[in-house]
Amino acid sequence: MNIVVKRKYFKLHCNIFLFWFVIAILGHAKHLACAQWNTNNYLKKEHSLMKPYQGSGMTVPNWDFVGSTMVTSNYIRLTADEQSRTGAIWNKVPCFVRNWELQVHFKVHGQGKDLFGDGLAIWYAKESLQMGDVFGNKDMFHGLAVFLDTYANQNGPHNHGHPYISAMVNNGTLHYDHDRDGTHTELAGCEAKFRGVDHETHISIRYERDTVTVATDIEGKNAWKECFKVSGVKLPTGYYFGASAATGELSDNHDIISMKLYELEISSEIT
Repeated sequence: MNIVVKRKYFKLHCNIFLFWFVIAILGHAKHLACAQWNTNNYLKKEHSLMKPYQGSGMTVPNWDFVGSTMVTSNYIRLTADEQSRTGAIWNKVPCFVRNWELQVHFKVHGQGKDLFGDGLAIWYAKESLQMGDVFGNKDMFHGLAVFLDTYANQNGPHNHGHPYISAMVNNGTLHYDHDRDGTHTELAGCEAKFRGVDHETHISIRYERDTVTVATDIEGKNAWKECFKVSGVKLPTGYYFGASAATGELSDNHDIISMKLYELEISSEIT
């Protein structure tokens, strides 16, 4: 009887050991799967701008800045709340990532209660560091621009209110018409109350399989809300990321806190 009992206990212990061994293997496999998933979208530091900004002296590694841009320890101010200011910051490294997501932490604020302007723009463009009339950057550009427009220049009625976020793709032949707030050349847009809020404001620009998706996190909910999505957008590689802003008779502080570029790992399966 003792031998039979011992065999039963031995068999039971073996089964218990085997059970927990399988659980451990499955748990390890799950951990590896999660780790692999977390590496699919990874930060491209050479195209990103984060605190602390400054390198040696007054330089910002991998970035150039022009115009009224001021670099501080907490933000990069493209324009102060003063009239007739333009400023921009541009990545020095051309981007050869095919599918990407750019997340920008920004803040637009100022003394104006009812009248303020003009806004800022985020760029993926062939030309960099060329100042102009389109939110501080040159007109007739090549590439993609996302405009965060805080003032309605159009005298006639709009189909939307301001602040307003819109996108434009240009091959160097299209003119951005400020008097019409670029409505005749925009891909899509949405109203977005990002100015003068107490919480953090973020925008995401995602380019994946020739589709541009713009989303915002401007309501203090720590969650993305889709603004618009447009397919059939062909963008070359080798362009530059940047941000610019401008003031005219009206003004605002236009601040960039961070710009983070993620490379998207896309399945090779055709969908």
